[in-house]
Order: sequence, then C-alpha cells, then structure tokens
Amino acid sequence: MADPTSSASQIAILSLKVFTTALLLISLIDLATDTSTAYYGFLILQVQFDNVNSYRYMLFTNVIGFAYILMQITFSVCHIIMGKRLISGNGSVLLDFYGDKVISYLLGTGAAAGFGATIDLKANLDLFGFYVGESFYAMAYALASLLLLAFVCTAILSIISSYELLKKNLVIESQVVQSIEVVQSIELAQTQPADRTC
Repeated sequence: MADPTSSASQIAILSLKVFTTALLLISLIDLATDTSTAYYGFLILQVQFDNVNSYRYMLFTNVIGFAYILMQITFSVCHIIMGKRLISGNGSVLLDFYGDKVISYLLGTGAAAGFGATIDLKANLDLFGFYVGESFYAMAYALASLLLLAFVCTAILSIISSYELLKKNLVIESQVVQSIEVVQSIELAQTQPADRTC
C-alpha cells in the first residue's frame, strides 16, 4: 500500500486535474454557444465564434486538453484506488511528462489566440463601422482567461510530472549503480587468486 504522503499528493494532483477539467468544460460550452449580432446601418450579421479561425483553434485546443485531462483523471483515480499505475514501467511517468508538456503548450497557445483574435476582431469591426455588443468581446476575453487558467494548471502538473520523472530516474540510476557494484565485486573476487595455505 502507498504511504500517506504519496496518497495525499495523488489526491492533490487529482484535485488540480478536476479543477482544470471544470475550467475547460465551462470554456468549451460557452465557446460553442456564444453568438452576437453585428449591425452596419440596416445590415444585420450574426457573429459566432466559429466564424473566426483563431477561435476555432481555441476550441480545438480546448477539446484536446479536455480529452487528455479526462484520461489523466481516469489514470489518477485508478492509481489512488489500486495503489499502482495502470501503465507499468516507465510508460506512465513518460506519458505524464510528455503529455502534460504538450497539452500545457496547446492550452497556452489557444489562450493567446483567443486574446489576439478578440483584439483584432474588435479593431477590424470598429474600423469598418460594424457595431457588436461589448458582451461578445467580454465573453471572448473571459473564455480566453479560462483557457489561460487551465494552461497554468497544466503547467503546474507539468512541473510535478517532471519531478516524478526525475525521482523515477534517480531510483533507476541507484539500482543500476548497485548492480554494477555487485558485478564488480563478483569480478574482483573471481580475479583474485585464492589464498592457499598448506
């Protein structure tokens, strides 16, 4: 059975993953459903998030991040309940290490795309004389902020997974050093002539 500090840290990591999932879910639902109306004289246009490529990218990173974090929650729950990882060997630690890095970068670029697209969209629509309610821009900034918070959470998870990989490698390295010392002592015993007394 795992020691209490390990179990407590696993519960803290799981809590961070659940919080990240909540941020991504809220952002995903609002991103997919938010619309607004643009007015230009008598012309009325419907403005949606899927009309802007940067918002599509933001949605893509959100969906990928959400799926990855759900998978990680499943692995964490199994690890807490069973006391061992689902993927044996170094596979689980490596998946956490590389997966957390890739997902955090994706979420960070998605948040940046959301902020940048909102600034550009507002400037361009204002330049051409379109009026779009401020609530659309406020919602876009809020969703990009949620994605930015999710990025911060996955960056923290990435730091934790880096530490776990380092700890795993140090344990493996110490085992290798012990094995080498045993082999060297056996070789040394075999090469020394036996002490013969008559």
